[in-house]
Amino acid sequence: MMTYDRATIRFHWASAALVAALWAVGQTADWFPRGALRGGVWSTHFTLGAVLIVVWLARIGWRATSGRRLPSLGSPMLAWAAKAGHGLLYLGIGFVCAVGIANLFGHGSTIWGLVHFPKLDDKALRGLIAVSHEWGANLLLLLAAGHACVSLFHQFVLRDGALARMWPALSRG
Repeated sequence: MMTYDRATIRFHWASAALVAALWAVGQTADWFPRGALRGGVWSTHFTLGAVLIVVWLARIGWRATSGRRLPSLGSPMLAWAAKAGHGLLYLGIGFVCAVGIANLFGHGSTIWGLVHFPKLDDKALRGLIAVSHEWGANLLLLLAAGHACVSLFHQFVLRDGALARMWPALSRG
């Protein structure tokens, strides 16, 4: 069974872990009382977001230049659907990260008390940016969950080894 190269696999799982962690932190940060603790939780969210941007850009660069490409599994329609799904995931990460950066500027956020972003005067624009980031993150998480379900379907129903390509230990079990 052919698998993806180690860098591609690491980029994939790092992206998945960061998207899940960022969504969870974003959903729960306001549960903390106002003050240093909440500010630290949001700073963690912003820092992980910056890490995701770096991983995402490195992943795109790696894929364009060095990453191992494997032949498609299944019919041409499945190959097209896989390519479209992966494209949507890449675009979704880019969109959510871009709107997240706009959100930093829109709300006058502070990161670890070291970096301060100015607050936009336009309240309606701030709200639009915040809603776009939230909805984008929710849709991205749904796309990622769908991606995971499809990979499990491939692994356990179609038994074509698609998941094992990104998780080589499965091909040994």
